[in-house]
Amino acid sequence: MTIKPLTVENVFEFAEVIRQSFATVAQEFGFTKENCHGYIGFITDERLESKFENENCCPFGVFVDERMIGCVALTNSDESVFEMSTLSVLPAYRHFSYGTALINFCREKVKEFSGNKIIISIVEENTVLKDWYVKNGFIHTGTKNIDGLPFVVGYMERLT
Repeated sequence: MTIKPLTVENVFEFAEVIRQSFATVAQEFGFTKENCHGYIGFITDERLESKFENENCCPFGVFVDERMIGCVALTNSDESVFEMSTLSVLPAYRHFSYGTALINFCREKVKEFSGNKIIISIVEENTVLKDWYVKNGFIHTGTKNIDGLPFVVGYMERLT
């Protein structure tokens, strides 16, 4: 397993890992492009490509035998806070600690960037995912209803 920075040349593979990974959640909760068009599981290559234009965003991929099987992006929110987003692991590679490895990698990167906090947002109703983040040191900090989303957004954070 290796974790390395992604470039715009990786955008198709990056987007495909996100779509395949989040498809299981979309199916479980009944999200469709029609009822939840902004959901990360329906991200287009073009929308993801814009992340590479943001100089505060650092996307990374986890590779096994040269195949990207997971990914994550860190975005500097302010001097010491980084948002961790698009954390994804392909379904066939789940339960082998790749997600935890990505979290730990992000923690180290945030420290390198002189940050001290990681924030995330999740589908609040996804209790399995929320419990997994708690197991990985995150605490729940609140929720928000966002117009156009058929779920409550949950917020969590972790000090590095």
